[in-house]
Amino acid sequence: MKPQPFVVTPKNYPKPLSVRGEEITVLASGEATGSYEIFVQQGPEGSGPPPHAHPWDESFYVVSGTLDFGIGDEAFIAGPGTLVHLPAGTTHWFRFREAGQMISMTDRLAASKMFTDIDAARELAQTDPAKLAEVALRHGLTRP
Repeated sequence: MKPQPFVVTPKNYPKPLSVRGEEITVLASGEATGSYEIFVQQGPEGSGPPPHAHPWDESFYVVSGTLDFGIGDEAFIAGPGTLVHLPAGTTHWFRFREAGQMISMTDRLAASKMFTDIDAARELAQTDPAKLAEVALRHGLTRP
């Protein structure tokens, strides 16, 4: 089926997904676009994923707040207006230094399915974090 035009406004955003302390809103899934995905990621201070890599390109644009980013062995601070692009397979991590918001984009349908599965299994974060990590690993994530 050919993708159709669509408009998403704040009043019709889908319910945010809970992923490791962040709220991730899927603005455009790969199913809707036929290719790329776009997300709003909001996180409180200290939230963010551990070092990982995945088989899709990913870009982040910092809207508000300040984040620590790591790419490979390099770390840096990213403030509003910063764009970070990560080709598929790049080991990376980030941590919100303060509450903030990013717009992120991936190059194909993948991350939205992973975020949905992690949200569905979020109670494992309290009871069995290793099993929650297995959910992400099933979607092609790797850890260094």
